[in-house]
Amino acid sequence: MKRTTARVKLIDVARVANVSPSTVSRMMRGRRGVAPRMRDRVIKAAVKLGFDLEAGKKSRIIAFLLSNRGVLHPFHSAVLMGAEACAAEHDYGVLFLPFHYSSRVPWRELHLRGILERPHIISGAIVAGTNSLNLLELLTSKGIPWVVLGNNVTDQWDQAESNAVFFDDVGGASEITCYLQSMGHTAVAFVGNLRLPWYARRFEGYRKAMEKAGLQLRLGEVNSNDAGEMGYLGTKLVLQNHSAVTAIFAGDDAVAQGVYKALRDRGTNIPAEISVVGFNDTPEAPALLPPLTSVRVYTDQIGKQMAELLFRRIARPDLPAESVTLPTQMVKRESCGPPATKA
Repeated sequence: MKRTTARVKLIDVARVANVSPSTVSRMMRGRRGVAPRMRDRVIKAAVKLGFDLEAGKKSRIIAFLLSNRGVLHPFHSAVLMGAEACAAEHDYGVLFLPFHYSSRVPWRELHLRGILERPHIISGAIVAGTNSLNLLELLTSKGIPWVVLGNNVTDQWDQAESNAVFFDDVGGASEITCYLQSMGHTAVAFVGNLRLPWYARRFEGYRKAMEKAGLQLRLGEVNSNDAGEMGYLGTKLVLQNHSAVTAIFAGDDAVAQGVYKALRDRGTNIPAEISVVGFNDTPEAPALLPPLTSVRVYTDQIGKQMAELLFRRIARPDLPAESVTLPTQMVKRESCGPPATKA
């Protein structure tokens, strides 16, 4: 009489088939790479023991969890497209899930969306948007493989023990600040909201470049989540407090649009009187007048790298944590020029 599946474990099938438990696990997950002869032995052992190989097979769907951001956010939409392209190559589907939660809720009191609680439907999660440590701790406690966009984690966290993809915004910010310095700008201001991690990281790159050159920091900070408002009001504050400013580093291209508006309202010419640079190189950057010098982030590659890393975690959960940092590229356009010479 056959034993029931509930009593038979994967290791029992491996022992009877004379293969490693990982071989049985790969077959149950539908993974390739098991030799036909070995596969036959596993199937015969499973039949003999009454073990259902299909019952343990994991879904070929991963979740793209967009936390605490607008559903149609252009940056994360591009990351999603990259993830979907990579998933298709691995014969996986991607389920888009917007998710809003508070960073102040302990992870034990945080509740995932119902579908994430069902591992037979979701094999793992790409965690994008704005995130805090409590969500990562909750996913880990649930045994859900995850990879996070590291630039947008708001808490202090152990990056060495986490699966994350970063883009080098600190390096990109430092490079574009040095570019302004190379044109002769010494009074360069930064505009953004340092309470948000992506602006804080770019300010760090700006700070490093300015301090290395022995130059004074100038900050126009506005506590707002509206990038246009942040750029407009931040520029007004900078020019009130630092009248000698000849260049403005906007924390991203959306902030730069607010900077442009503030400068136009006061009749300031870009770049003849004040140069402006941005970050992310969104489609709006070359459409501005004058076209905006910005730092390009390879969003599709971020999505692909996050998916690749997640698939490695799904296939080999025993692997040590891994992080990847992608480079950025400065794109020069007409929004920059040398500082105006005083008569």
